[in-house]
Amino acid sequence: MDIAIVGLGRMGGNMAERLLRGGHRVVVHNRTPEKIAEYAAKGGIPAAHLNDIPALLPSPRIVWLMIPAGAAVDAAIDELLPLLAPGDLLIDGGNSRYKDSIERGKRVEATGVRFMDIGTSGGIWGLENGYCLMGGGAPESYALVRPILETLAAPGGQMHTGPIGSGHFVKMVHNGIEYGMMQAYAEGYELLEAAYPDLDLAQVSDLWMNGSVVRSWLLELIGNALHEDPKLDALSDWVADSGEGRWTVEAAIDHDVPATVLAHALFARFRSRQEASFGGKLLAAMRNQFGGHAVKKAGD
Repeated sequence: MDIAIVGLGRMGGNMAERLLRGGHRVVVHNRTPEKIAEYAAKGGIPAAHLNDIPALLPSPRIVWLMIPAGAAVDAAIDELLPLLAPGDLLIDGGNSRYKDSIERGKRVEATGVRFMDIGTSGGIWGLENGYCLMGGGAPESYALVRPILETLAAPGGQMHTGPIGSGHFVKMVHNGIEYGMMQAYAEGYELLEAAYPDLDLAQVSDLWMNGSVVRSWLLELIGNALHEDPKLDALSDWVADSGEGRWTVEAAIDHDVPATVLAHALFARFRSRQEASFGGKLLAAMRNQFGGHAVKKAGD
């Protein structure tokens, strides 16, 4: 089958390579010509510019965007849409906000071009293991791209989630749950390390991967990290958030769902990025004011 992949970063590049391995004809485009050349050498059809893509694909054309959420997606749609024909399919497979995908879907499908939002999970491991794909859009659009999804997905790793927007909503909640799971592991391991400093935490990870209720791929990755650096001395405790955790908490508020664990996990990441929090200082000041409790002076 023929498809264009726009964006050859860690996810998009591996997806293009998996499709090439699966026998598909893949047009490849990236902002940087070096990436285009890299995947052309693997069998991809190079497209130096976005507007070159439609001429390189048979109808109905399928163009899959794997680019950062936000303005870059809108810019790509603006450039491609006039060059596509009714019945063609434009897919956003990045981590776009589901509300944005709903609005983009309305704009794209008003021209007769089909639109899908496909939440994509699997990270850098997806090339070998396959991806988990959550597809929002019309059933006809899903049927059109299904041969591509079957090549990309891990066994059982694809689903038509419903109308446009649902794919990115399901992926957003997936990432919110991921935040909560990661925070739970982090707190548990911190307690283990505090209570038994000499405990081999990498070995505990290996142990828990065998028959334990908490075994998971995240736990496997924890074990990998701890085998490489048992005390994680090479890392700081600064943790970024990429947007989906925030959107999940906002959606929970919109739907009156008490997602307390997910919210705490997000806020813990905020705290990790503070050198010294004003709120923490104020807590110390209040205890000192009402009870004369000890405080630690700045710089001590």
